[in-house]
Amino acid sequence: MFTTPSTTTHAVIDRTNLGQIVLVLQGGGALGAYQAGVYQALDEAGIEPDWVIGTSIGAINAGIIAGNRPGQRLPRLREFWSRMQRDPVAELFCQVPGWGVMAANAMTVLGGLPAFFKPNPLAALGLKLAPEAAGYYSTAPLEKTLADLIDGEVLAAGATRLTVGAASVRTAEMRYFDSREAPVSIRHIMASGALPPAFPAVRIDGELYWDGGILSNTPVEAVFDDNPRRSGLVFTVNIWHAEGAEPNDMATVMARQKDVQYASRAASQIQRQKQIHRLRHIIAELAGRLPEADQRNPEVRRLAAYGCLTRMHVVRLQAPAVLGEDQTKDIDFSARGIRERWEAGYADTIRVLDQQPWTHQFDPIEGFILHETEAGTIISEG
Repeated sequence: MFTTPSTTTHAVIDRTNLGQIVLVLQGGGALGAYQAGVYQALDEAGIEPDWVIGTSIGAINAGIIAGNRPGQRLPRLREFWSRMQRDPVAELFCQVPGWGVMAANAMTVLGGLPAFFKPNPLAALGLKLAPEAAGYYSTAPLEKTLADLIDGEVLAAGATRLTVGAASVRTAEMRYFDSREAPVSIRHIMASGALPPAFPAVRIDGELYWDGGILSNTPVEAVFDDNPRRSGLVFTVNIWHAEGAEPNDMATVMARQKDVQYASRAASQIQRQKQIHRLRHIIAELAGRLPEADQRNPEVRRLAAYGCLTRMHVVRLQAPAVLGEDQTKDIDFSARGIRERWEAGYADTIRVLDQQPWTHQFDPIEGFILHETEAGTIISEG
């Protein structure tokens, strides 16, 4: 059902100059099939990420990538998204013109997905529950699915760095679980995808966590705030739309509300980082022009430390809208929806790899070069 391998040649990635390869994945339920297509294109091009960062469904895709050896990653992603397809009865409803898709999505809401979540009747009755069970659904099926598809030894070894974002229920603070600091487990991935009120919180080391998308659905700041700073080629995969038309009925209001909420300030974060990286480069350039005696001065050295000559090329991939999608698009686990989103991610990434915008000219004073992908074109800034 998914895109078949192409004859794509390996992309030339100069890691010596570019630095680490980073893949950043947004949260967004069924929309995450686009991310799997992106990874397929990278895999076929021989580009294995050094670091994968994700929130919610992005954390799940990231966990499958980092939690398997390279040769098993794409097959395990295929298997995961095959298991996510809703049952054949719901698929039949999808064929009915007009209300068919709505009815199929309603069946998912009422009955769940066998490999992902199942209804929690006690929650629907309004009964008091343990904090780890307080959700309209149980995600025990997802935990089993991930246990089947993630190699626990590979995940624990952390050869590919993995970071997943979760929101602390108690403090309302974002927490990034990073395999560079401590092993990341399936429970951490589950916590990153525990979106309330549908899914219950996950307890880790005595603390309850919800889906990180509540606070930051685009976890790109994990790269920007990393210390020590490193140069890199960063693929950020966005599945919600920051820009959109004015809604004119309640269905489009709800659809636009989700996009606004889960696009998660990605554009403003990127603009802030462009300014910060430019200032770091300017400081480093100015410090290098001082006389040697001044450069040895402890106070000057302290101030010069704010400068940095690392450089990030950020390729921002944006998932297109699928024909007929509405405010329920994040629960569109239809075979068609998954296939079309996967194929779109694959095609967009192939186009980027063919053009390799990070090899184009840019202002050397810039420490942050953004390459936007949009409607078949690539626009580089900086």
